[in-house]
Amino acid sequence: MRISVGSENPIKVEAVEKSFRLFFTDIVVESLAVKSIPQPIGYNETIRYAVLRGLQAVSSGDYDYGVGIEAGLIKMPWSITGYMDKHICAIVDRRHLVTIGVSMGFELPIKVIYGVFSRKCVESEEIVEKISGIRNIGNSIGAVGYLTKQKVLRIDLCIQSVLSALIPRINTSHYNDKWPTAEEILSTCHGVDEGSL
Repeated sequence: MRISVGSENPIKVEAVEKSFRLFFTDIVVESLAVKSIPQPIGYNETIRYAVLRGLQAVSSGDYDYGVGIEAGLIKMPWSITGYMDKHICAIVDRRHLVTIGVSMGFELPIKVIYGVFSRKCVESEEIVEKISGIRNIGNSIGAVGYLTKQKVLRIDLCIQSVLSALIPRINTSHYNDKWPTAEEILSTCHGVDEGSL
């Protein structure tokens, strides 16, 4: 089984390999550089970018699956900032059928959310790096690692999202309805769907 990950981030690549190896033995996982995008906001935009990453990855060669993982700010009622950071995974197969998975969510500090919405930064990671003093934090422990004092790491969130996206694929008899295609998702998921602060 050949899997391409739509990212060169070592945390995402390792998460995909660890997750797939729980269910499959003979696998090869490779990474693909994809164009960087601004901080996704809302489920629609985050899913769209995850699917784009997965579709580019599976289409880049002779791969069985392309995997895209994207961290987005998801609107959450009654949260302090109004948003939770969640990792969303899209697994795209050769037929472009998609399964989606989501990680646990957590709140970023208020100054990070305001920085994103005031356009003082392109991604939340930029402000988290300043707060934590850790360069390239998204390629190591992640914001969640800093905020949980390294009790939960970014790789944990990536693994959660990949595993939940794998559930229909390892239980196909329970999910025999029509699966969405990447093209269907991309034609309907447009732009920010959840307002601003």
